[in-house]
Formats: sequence, structure tokens, C-alpha cells
Amino acid sequence: MSPATVVTISASYGAGGSVVGPAVAERLGVPFADRAIPAAVAEAMLVPLKEAMSRDEQPPTMMQRILAAMAASSMDDTGFADLAGSRDPTQAYEAETRKAIRELASTGAVILGRGAAFVLAGHPSAVHVRLDGPVEARLARAMEAPGMDAATTRRQLESNDRARLAYVRHFHRADPADCRHYHLTIESTRFDLDTCVEMVVAAAAGGRSQPR
Repeated sequence: MSPATVVTISASYGAGGSVVGPAVAERLGVPFADRAIPAAVAEAMLVPLKEAMSRDEQPPTMMQRILAAMAASSMDDTGFADLAGSRDPTQAYEAETRKAIRELASTGAVILGRGAAFVLAGHPSAVHVRLDGPVEARLARAMEAPGMDAATTRRQLESNDRARLAYVRHFHRADPADCRHYHLTIESTRFDLDTCVEMVVAAAAGGRSQPR
């Protein structure tokens, strides 16, 4: 039985992940996992999809970290642990996200974001891809979307970059831009996105053919 086709794509803002990911999935004949992950988390935790989406790829706030640490210390004599709950909700969402990623990988998928390269670091057939590029080049590509102005696009890029860096650092103790975590790193702003799709598809096919 051939191994499942699994590709994880880590893409910085403006690097084309939302275009490359679905196109690669279509070419490889596997599902593209984006909204499917928070939907699975929402179902598992019995919460509205909107709530799961709001927490998706977001690092915990400082107050959440403090509350979680204090709750974990079991301060029963003050009653604080009971007030805060026995499990940090942020950690619970992250645990369900990892579970959803592993379940998708078991049957094959292209997974965008969510630190999937770190969750599936030991997966025998997964190919991990990073799409990135210089800030100004990513801004220029993001500006191609209708209705985007320079000031808003720059704010979104900076906010998105900070959030993704904080998310991966907190939950995976890693730098998402470190090429050592990926089999293929593409400066995707240097190429048209169709070319990027071809490179990722070729890498996925080559990765399946190599023994692990």
C-alpha cells in the first residue's frame, strides 16, 4: 500500500500560500485542508465555528499564560484553580488542532499553516514546504488583491507575521522561517505562482519515491 500524500505549506503573508495550496492539492488529488481544521476543532470541542476560527493560529495572550500557569499550580487553598479551570482553553484548542492535522495526514492532504510541519515532523511521507520572500515583494503581491491599499496591506502583513511567529515559537519552540524545518523552501515572490505549484508538486512526487 502506497503512503498517503501529505504536503505541509508554511507561507508568510503575501507569499501565495492561499493560491499555491489549493492548486497543489488539486494536482495531487488530495483534499486541501484550511478551514477544515478549525471546523474539526469546533466539532470536537462543541463550540461555534466562529470561536474556533477566532483562535486559529493565534498565540495565547500574556494573561492567558499567567492564568494557565496559576491554574496548573493547583492553588486549592485559594480556590483559584477552580475559577480558572483545570485546562487552559488555548492549550485545549491547540491539542485539538494537532489531532485534526494528524487525522488529515493519515489519509492524505495538503495542509496550509497551523504549524503542520512541526506537528508532522516525524511523518514518514510528508513533504514540508516553506513559501516566503522579502517584505516589499510580499507587499507588492498582496496589493494585487482588489481593494487593498498600501497602508492597510502593510499593517496586515506586519500583524500577520508577528502572530505567526509568536504562534510557532510558543507552541513549537521554533522559528517558522528556519529552512531546516522544510524539505523545500521557495522565494515565491520571485516566481509566478504557477511555477511555485509545479515545484511543490514535483517535490511531493519525489518525496514519495524516496525511502525514509
